[in-house]
Amino acid sequence: MRRLLLILLAIIATTARSNAQSDSTVFHAYLENKEFEVYMRLNFYQQDIVIPGQEYYGPLPGYLGKENNPFCWVVIEAKLKDDRHAQLTMVNDYGSEDLTAMLSQENDSVYVLRQLSGSPIKIPRDRKWFKLPKTIELKRR
Repeated sequence: MRRLLLILLAIIATTARSNAQSDSTVFHAYLENKEFEVYMRLNFYQQDIVIPGQEYYGPLPGYLGKENNPFCWVVIEAKLKDDRHAQLTMVNDYGSEDLTAMLSQENDSVYVLRQLSGSPIKIPRDRKWFKLPKTIELKRR
């Protein structure tokens, strides 16, 4: 009986550990929004993302980029609130504007980026600055 109980506990511990490991990919992803032609590369666990062409920033938790444009918003800090939510501190690549945002996983493939405070997220679009909505949906690719 005691042996059976130990085996059962070992199985439960192994299952719990494998579930925790599978959740560790929630914030290690490539996300995109085709409507606004933006994407996010992120790895909040190892914080090892390097922005192509802007390697001088070094390894970071991630960034929000624009398709076919070197402009980006750099994630300088990512605090995991729970398994599905992270609070971000972001700055534009000029260092002139910053903001706080919440990134939430809604389901396996849909994430929502909500701006909480600070400067609006502006991206280059048609040779002008375009403000993104305070809440945008991103899909995992």
